[in-house]
Order: sequence, then structure tokens, then C-alpha cells
Amino acid sequence: MALTTDALTWIPGGLFQMGSNDHYPEEAPVRAVAVDGFWIDPHPVTNAAFAAFVAATGYVTVAERPLDPADFPGAAPENLVPGSMVFQPTSGPVDLRHLSQWWAWVPGASWRQPYGRRTEDHPVVHVAYEDAEAYARWAGLALPTEAEWEYAARGGLDGAPFTWGHEPEQPGQRLANYWHGDFPWRAERGYGTTSAVGSFPANGYGLHDMAGNVWEWTADWYTEQRHDDQPCCAPRNPRGGSVEDSYDPAQPQFRIPRKVIKGGSHLCADSYCRRYRPGARRPQMIDTGMSHIGFRCVRRTHEA
Repeated sequence: MALTTDALTWIPGGLFQMGSNDHYPEEAPVRAVAVDGFWIDPHPVTNAAFAAFVAATGYVTVAERPLDPADFPGAAPENLVPGSMVFQPTSGPVDLRHLSQWWAWVPGASWRQPYGRRTEDHPVVHVAYEDAEAYARWAGLALPTEAEWEYAARGGLDGAPFTWGHEPEQPGQRLANYWHGDFPWRAERGYGTTSAVGSFPANGYGLHDMAGNVWEWTADWYTEQRHDDQPCCAPRNPRGGSVEDSYDPAQPQFRIPRKVIKGGSHLCADSYCRRYRPGARRPQMIDTGMSHIGFRCVRRTHEA
């Protein structure tokens, strides 16, 4: 399938200040990055769109495939079944240093039933990196680089910490789907889960959900540190990072490469993870889908 640009939004190229020196260390340093013009989905890929892809191709996502016991030595047999990581609210306040209290491996969880049911106009979740890449390839598109994603998310507001400007969301405003309430146990009404795409205001480029709702996969390998003499956002450039660079040094037992995810999600709380900002970034193992990670696609003019 090859999509036309009618469903996409044009982002004019330019130079922008990427990253942040004011929040989390993995976002620094701020540096000037040039981006060529490109087309991008105006919102994350929905369940309906992903269902069309699956219907046309018979594709089976990573979360739906049987697990090989050889890949998971010592794992309990009951855990070696298809499934995915699902957020589960706690019964009350907990120590926020231990995220295992609100994340659980749930057998049978997949994009087909992300929270026990599927809403067609919500972002597709429980998609691993190769699932997102397979959809993009089928659609005649690609996943954005980290720089493309962040440039688009800023909506022309270069240097602003939020997609909508310099000031945090004020009481009574509804600017993004991030956690409102007491994390991770008590969300305010209308928050704490995914929302239909387009439920919150678009940014200056007319793009929805560039802050919150779901994290989004990018094409870039994740690296902890950047160096001034290396391009930070060119995954195909050997000077810009590699698969080897992306492994988690704190968990050497897991030799699973990681990609950059961007945008934060409905689980980003100011008290815990204020990453619903353009400059924010996190690593994600490429083989792991979760209930708060989705994606959107781009088309570059030289690839059309």
C-alpha cells in the first residue's frame, strides 16, 4: 500500500534548538540541528488504521507470537506465552522509585485488546519497534528520526519547553493527555488512559498528541551521551550511534538494543515523569511493546 500525502501534514525544514538543559540529563545539551522538510501523520496511528494493515497483510505482532524458552532461560513456563506489559494502577500511594508496582506482564495483552477492549480511534499500543516499522513500510512511509519528531512537536516554537509554549498547563486547561491526579493510583476523571486522537488541541503545525497520550517510536538508536563532534540524530551514520551504543550499560545481562521514544504518555505525571515535552526522550527495548507506546509515520521528499 502507498499512501498519498493527502493524509499527511507538511513540515517545512529549518534549524532548531534540540534538547533541553533544564530537565532530565539525557536531554542535554541543547544544540542546533537542521532538518529537511518532510510529511508527517497529524496524529498517532490508530487502532483502526493498524487493523486495516493487519487485515491486508495477515501480520502478527511481537506481542501475539509464542515465546522461545531458549531466549528466556529460567523463566517460569506460565510466563512463556504471548503477552505484553500493561499499566495497572496501585491501590494507594507507593514509593515511586519502584515502577514494578504498576507494570505487569499480562498474558494475552496485545493491540487487539490493549485494556481488555479496543477503541478504534485511540492510538494503537502494544506494538514493538518491528511492528511499527512493518506498518510504515506497508504504508509506503517511514518512522521519524528523533530530530524530525522533536522539530515537528515544537510546532515552530523553538526553545519552548512545551508544545503549546513556555508556561505549564494552567488549572482548568486541557492541553495534553498526561496524568492528572495522584500517580499511579488515582487519576482525575478523563485521564489515566489513552484518548481518541485529536481530543486535545493541535500544536502550531496542526499536529495532535505530540505531548502525552502515547510515547512514540523513532528510528534512532538510543545513546546515553552525545558528543559535540557527533551528529546526534542520524541513525544510519556510524558517527551518530549504533546498535552497540544502544544497549543498557546498567543491565548488561540484557543484550537487547534500544530505540528512542518521544512525547511522553497518559502516564507522565508531574510528580514522577514530566516528559510530555518535545525535548524529552527515553530508551525502549525494541522487542517490547507496552500499553502506553505507539507511533506515527513520515514521508521524506527524497523517498517519495
